[in-house]
Amino acid sequence: MGFLDALGKLAYILPAVKKPERRPSLYERFGWTGLVLLLFLVMGNVYLYGIPTEAIISPEYGFGVLTLIFGMRTGTLMQLGISPIVTAGIVLEVLVGAKILDLDLSEPEQRERFTAAQKGLALILAVVEATAYAVSQFGGALRIPLTPTQQILVIIQLVLASMIVLLFDELLQKGWGLGSAISLFILANVAEAVTWNMFSIAPAIGGEGTYFGIVPEMITRFFTGGLAGIVIRQGLPDIVGLIATLAFIFLLIYLHGIRVEIPIAIQRYRGVRSKVPLNFLYVANIPVLLFSIFIADYLFFARILWSRFNSDNSNFLLNFLGTFIVDEKGNLVTTGGLAYYLSPPRGLLGLVSQPLRVSVYVVLLIIAAVIFGLMWVEVSGMSPRDQAEQLVKSGLSIPGMRMGSVKTLEAFLSRYIYPLALLSSIVVGVIAAAAEVLGVYGGGMGILLAVGIIYQYYQIIAYERALEVYPLLRKLVGE
Repeated sequence: MGFLDALGKLAYILPAVKKPERRPSLYERFGWTGLVLLLFLVMGNVYLYGIPTEAIISPEYGFGVLTLIFGMRTGTLMQLGISPIVTAGIVLEVLVGAKILDLDLSEPEQRERFTAAQKGLALILAVVEATAYAVSQFGGALRIPLTPTQQILVIIQLVLASMIVLLFDELLQKGWGLGSAISLFILANVAEAVTWNMFSIAPAIGGEGTYFGIVPEMITRFFTGGLAGIVIRQGLPDIVGLIATLAFIFLLIYLHGIRVEIPIAIQRYRGVRSKVPLNFLYVANIPVLLFSIFIADYLFFARILWSRFNSDNSNFLLNFLGTFIVDEKGNLVTTGGLAYYLSPPRGLLGLVSQPLRVSVYVVLLIIAAVIFGLMWVEVSGMSPRDQAEQLVKSGLSIPGMRMGSVKTLEAFLSRYIYPLALLSSIVVGVIAAAAEVLGVYGGGMGILLAVGIIYQYYQIIAYERALEVYPLLRKLVGE
């Protein structure tokens, strides 16, 4: 029995969602998608049984990378968020793309094996992460150590919550809903952060102003004076962040619409000429997503290792991973180590007050975006060779080139794909870094992911709407 089959066996012990017998209407799929989102948000507000809420330590940033990307909500059923599922998917995608695991994901049977293995690996990761969280000295994010009974309760609750999230994703992907639950949850997290930054009436603790949200603060200052004071606010939403948020949204929408077109000839139709469009953002938001996953996983385990083995910050070696303190308000604050540079302050005042911390983060982000972008092209079937093989299998060729020659096509496509991959990786890295420095609502990584996911949903809805309006089209595409 191979590695994939062993993971697949684990998946069979989990409940599964069946495909619908008939294709649900678009409005029915909207309903199921909305229900899944609602349940996810409810789970993020249900605290773990057996742990007093006053014992929970809040992270340094309410909408940090752990919350935005993984949907982690401290002390709740969503303590692990979507971390096990996303991590499992990325690991298997890389293994398959690197040919370490021999799978052809274009074949339904092989794709089913991959999905089963992903569920099995996600279950293993959920158990590992839940155990690491429960047995850490302070529960990873709690002021008090957990008793053995509490630890067992926490592990059971977190593993069950992860299994439910797995079912949510399976429900949508098998045709009951739209898109992927993982993308939906990331979009919801970013949307919540943006809404909170704009409209929250929570008090502006530790910063200039009365309200946390920029809109109620603007309304208050319009009548009381002092609008200039909210152009830039330390650690709080400000006018610069609002303008930057709108500017980056429009910039990303524009970049998603840019294409590089490659001329092709369709041999089955006597050499009819056409064009294959390559997106300017060839790697989309994948480099930023991979870096976000790395940061989120790193911070999660760095905090647990600190709480278990280095809570007094006296271990010289573990201090390199990250040092933390619990401030007088009960917040967990990063004070040093690699974790310190991977979670910099946001906004222009953060750059002015801690230029080295922000600069190191920006450089790491851009370098990581380039590395992850080029790596993803090679392992995800987007490389020139993979694209050339697909063109040959589809009976397509480049005008003026010998038909059926993969090497010739590969050399031709390399002149487009590698520069696009490198340039798009640099662009998304710079956008994410600039957005963080300018204090974009939802964070630089969050806004990149959100716009990309919205664009995907736009394409999905347009496709589904076309199938409903034109029944003949459904037969042509085999739906």
